[in-house]
Amino acid sequence: MDPVIIGIAGGTGAGKTTVIRHISRQIGKKNIVVLEHDSYYRDLTHLSPEERANQNFDHPSALETELMIQHLKALKEGREVEVPVYDFTHHVRKEETRQVKPKKLILVDGILIFSEQDLREHMDIKIFVDTDDDVRLMRRIRRDIVERDRSLEGVLNQYEKYVRPMHLEFVEPSKRYADIIIPRGGENDVALEMVQALIAERISDE
Repeated sequence: MDPVIIGIAGGTGAGKTTVIRHISRQIGKKNIVVLEHDSYYRDLTHLSPEERANQNFDHPSALETELMIQHLKALKEGREVEVPVYDFTHHVRKEETRQVKPKKLILVDGILIFSEQDLREHMDIKIFVDTDDDVRLMRRIRRDIVERDRSLEGVLNQYEKYVRPMHLEFVEPSKRYADIIIPRGGENDVALEMVQALIAERISDE
């Protein structure tokens, strides 16, 4: 039985994680594996800390998408994969990896996943989580300061220099590839129930 692969995209802070948690609760974690595009950031150990901090992490070239595609193909064939573990504080890959086993449902999470045609073609359902820019910015600030040890000034500078321009160039236009658009992200209970029902039907049909 081939797994059902669902892409969940949307801008930074849109609420993708909330949507994934809802699906996991309703479908059951034992049936789901989540692959985060963020895990596939390219290793920058060859650069100095200052050079790493000044990289554009919101451009598709910052991610090793080709490795993610290889992993998706392997999971579809029933093989385990070793997913990279990324250190967002130092912008390097850790030595350890995360072992991922095939499951009925594979959720692919990332802001840029719909902008990559080769990656899109492996998805059975594409969901775009759409949330107002000011809400997304507040969530980005909170996450980067609390979870990634960034300063407020650093977060705002990065948002102005890279995040917003790349969102307008790559993320927002990729919305047209979505099969389903969820306005207001994880707060949209009606849309989440519809998505849950669709996924349950797809899994039962497999």
